[in-house]
Order: sequence, then C-alpha cells, then structure tokens
Amino acid sequence: MKKIGVAILGLGVVGGGTYEILCSHREFYRHTQNVDLEVVCVLEPDRKRTDALGVGAEKIAENIFEVVSNPDVNVVVECIGGVTQSRQYVLDALNAGKTVVTSNKELLCKYFHELEGVARRVNAGLYFEATCAGGVPVVRTLIDAVQSNVIPSFEGIVNGTTNYILTKMKEGLSFEEALSEAKTLGYAEADASADLDGLDAAYKLSILASLAFHTKVPFTKIYREGIRGIESEDIQEGCGLGYTLKLFAVGRQTEHGVDVRVHPAFVEKGHPLASVDGCLNAVCLNGDSVGEIVLTGKGAGALPTGSAVVSDILYAATHDGHRYSTFKNTATADKEVKFISDFESKYYLRLLVPASADATAVTALAKNNIAVRKLLRKTDGDQTSVILVTDTAHESAMKKALSRMRTSGIEVGAVIRILA
Repeated sequence: MKKIGVAILGLGVVGGGTYEILCSHREFYRHTQNVDLEVVCVLEPDRKRTDALGVGAEKIAENIFEVVSNPDVNVVVECIGGVTQSRQYVLDALNAGKTVVTSNKELLCKYFHELEGVARRVNAGLYFEATCAGGVPVVRTLIDAVQSNVIPSFEGIVNGTTNYILTKMKEGLSFEEALSEAKTLGYAEADASADLDGLDAAYKLSILASLAFHTKVPFTKIYREGIRGIESEDIQEGCGLGYTLKLFAVGRQTEHGVDVRVHPAFVEKGHPLASVDGCLNAVCLNGDSVGEIVLTGKGAGALPTGSAVVSDILYAATHDGHRYSTFKNTATADKEVKFISDFESKYYLRLLVPASADATAVTALAKNNIAVRKLLRKTDGDQTSVILVTDTAHESAMKKALSRMRTSGIEVGAVIRILA
C-alpha cells in the first residue's frame, strides 16, 4: 500500500477541517483508495488550535525548514492565507520537491505562473481545487471532466458571504442588517472588504477563466464591482419583475475576445442559479458538446473546503504523473488574446425624474440606440420614480445615456445589469 506523508501549514478553519478529515477517514482511504494518508507534521504557532485538534507535540514543527526537509513529507498543504508568507512557504516546499495543495485563491491568482513554473521544473504537483468554490468540484470538472468540450461561457456564484447578504436582503433586511448577521454567524470576516468589493470572486474568476478558456486571464483584466451600493428597494422591485439578484462571476469567450467580469446582476427566476441562496456556491458551465452543467454546494467552511483539499491530496497520491496548465502560464495575458472592456448587457434602472423631464430618460436611451422593454412609473407630487428594463446594450452606450439623464436633472438611483 502506498503511504503518503502530509504536512499542513496552518490549522485555521480550512487547515483544521483538513486535519480532521485526514485523521477520521484514514482507514476509509486505506480501504477504498489503497493509499495511507498520514499527517506527519503541522506548522501552527497557536497552541490553542493544535490542542483543540489533539495534535501531538511530536507532530508540531517549529519552522518551514523543518517541514520541507522532512523526508517523510510528500505533500505540503498550505492553509495559512495571505500572500507574502504563504508564497515563500509554497516556494520552499516546491523547491524541496514536495507536491503542494493550496486553498489560497489570492496566492494562486497572483502567482500561479511562478508557482507552477517551479513545480514543472522539479516535477512536483500543484493542486488547488479548494481555491475557487469551497467544496464544489469545479476545478476538477474543468480539468478532468469537460476537457473534451469548448467552453464558450460560464457564470458562477462563487462568494458565499455576498450570496448570504443578498439572500437576506431579498427577505427584507437592509444591507447593514444582513452584513451584521453574516458577521455574527461567522459567514463574514470583521473586515469583509474582499467579499463586498468583489475581490474574492475576481481572484476565483481569474483561475476558472484561465482553465476554462485555456489562456491566461490575469486578475487585472477582470471588470469588478461589488455589492455595497445595492439597496433592498431594488431587490424587491426586481422580484416584482421576476428577477433575483446575485453577485456573479461571468466568463464569456466570444469572437470579439474574452469577457470576464464580477458584478451584481439580476437573473430571471427560472435561471439555474436563481434559487442558489444563503452561503451556497454554484457554477453553471456551458460546453459546446455537453450543454449546460450546474455544480452546486457549500462554498466555505471547515469540512466542505477541507474535503476539496483532501480530494487533491488523494488525486496526487493515486496518479503517477502531475497535470499542469494547458496554456502559456505567464504573469500577463498572451498578447494575441483580446479582452472586452465594452461588454454588453441588459439593464435595470431606477430613476427619480422631475415632472418637467418625464420623457427625457427614454429619449436619452433612444439617442444611444438602447430600447426599453419595460417601464413602470410611480408619481409622488412633482417627483416621478421610474423603473426601466432595457434590451441589450453596450456599457459605453449606457454610460452616455446616464450622463445625458443626469445633466437633465434626473437622479439615477440604481443601475443593475441583467444577466442574459
């Protein structure tokens, strides 16, 4: 039976969950996978964490050198988060010939090219299922299940914190109330900026789009917009129109170029991702041969994410060779690849229109070749609230129309894209 020694760097939520699974399932893996996974050592300075998990003193390493120089360690699992220290630790492990499994999406997004370059050179593995959607196996699906397909597009809900907040706002809470509840329940960090501003989702989109489109999609090429400006009023208005609001990571591969963006968007209630609520994550892949595939599951948490980490360890342990990128993995995008900045979308607009400018909004849209599909008016004295739903338009055309409206005294209350 093949024996694999595992070292875990960091016993926080993900590292702790990984340790629990490896210990509790060791005999199961021996029986079903014919491999013996043993946690040889951990690198965790917080003794409260090691004590809580029952880690013996003999397994606690003092420094990264002790980990990577241990001949019994075959796989190093990085779960410490951040970038500076984790990058150095991963490089140390790879340079020592150890296979690395990481759950760190920011690290992989920013330094994928560097880490994989070292892994290739020393013939070590670099695995990262847990970086993109917690326990949802979207990375493995792209690499090992739908590789026979051209993937023209995909969209995903890949951040559980924002999905929870938007779900609660749909139920009637304000943004502030929903965020407070998410923090109380541990779904949001004290500083939730990476989630709220779409950074977390953009890191994941960079990784997924690179794999799906077989070309490097740097984080810097992704349009990003978070959920801080979303108001409950618009979520309720959208519901009345048959829409649900989500923070989407969108990837499109078109004849004009690659379109990658993170932003809130309405989807019709019949869309396969419309009913994905709470902390769940989901990705809808569209293959040219297989059609639509929807993957849904828990996107965070000790055991769901830990299960993704352990699946990578098992994959590495049960395969003779390592898989690397199918594209030129460099720091920047291939010069031949075009990225779309002026993307197309349908739009939901909420406007406050003075009575004297009642027709100006529609005129401004028409002058920019934007057709109106739905128009609802609510008048209160001299002020009219107008809800508009448009046909597909370029982002640049919508910006010009909105500028024209504002110069005419129209207050733009909300602009939300509608995912087609």
